[in-house]
Amino acid sequence: MPSSPSAPQVSDRFPGPRREDCPWCGSARLCTRLRGPRALALDECGACAHAFQNPMPPATAPSPPGRSHRATARALAGLAEPESWLDVGTGHGHFPEAAREFFPYTSFDGLDPTARVERARVEGRVEEAHRGLLTTPGVTDRLRARYDVVSLLHHLAHVPDPRAELRAALTVLRPGGHLVIEAPAPDSAYATLLGPHWLPHRHAHLLPLPNLEAELRALDCTVTTTTRVHQPQDLTATFPRPLRAPLTAATALDRLLTPLTRRTRFANTYRLVARKPGQLPG
Repeated sequence: MPSSPSAPQVSDRFPGPRREDCPWCGSARLCTRLRGPRALALDECGACAHAFQNPMPPATAPSPPGRSHRATARALAGLAEPESWLDVGTGHGHFPEAAREFFPYTSFDGLDPTARVERARVEGRVEEAHRGLLTTPGVTDRLRARYDVVSLLHHLAHVPDPRAELRAALTVLRPGGHLVIEAPAPDSAYATLLGPHWLPHRHAHLLPLPNLEAELRALDCTVTTTTRVHQPQDLTATFPRPLRAPLTAATALDRLLTPLTRRTRFANTYRLVARKPGQLPG
């Protein structure tokens, strides 16, 4: 099936002026969370603890290294077999490809602001490819109430307006459908330990889990599951790639510590599953 019309390129998504208020709650109580190299400037809201790059960067950060798409899909295997699933920010479509092992009868589509999603369709990782964000004009009109599951895996941290993107996700979800979110945990101990070298500190936003839970409940959704997980990337991302020896050692240590880390404050990711009000068709 042909892909949807092209959306603006990633580099066009972020205007540049400095904000004087929080992009999540609108409070003007901003303070500095972090200043670092490469013009890293992270502010935090004193009212809701939302953190964000200020001013916004000109482009989104890359997907975190070391993510296990199969582990995420396995953790979601308890969902009732969905007919249709939209993976938002799908990139090359590696998550839908991994998830088919656990959801063999599900039709997976992908949405991404780059041409990678069209390549994913050509290579058979997604059935339909859609360009843009959920907030791109026309996307929600075209995809309204089409999906039993919508996944936002490490996506909200990279969009200009995560609150609007979250609400748009519910628009393309069917009544009774499930929303799946994974995002970096701003309160991870690695954030303090590694400072500017912690990879999520380079993202456009850091969203506290309580903010997402409160927003979803305000939209009459039921939060069914919240889980802290650890995705081995923190030590690995500390070293530049040319330093192969320490990089290899850090990668091995990251993976070795994962079973222990996920049970501590060092866990770097949270996963949330919420159900939209209503009933899926029988």
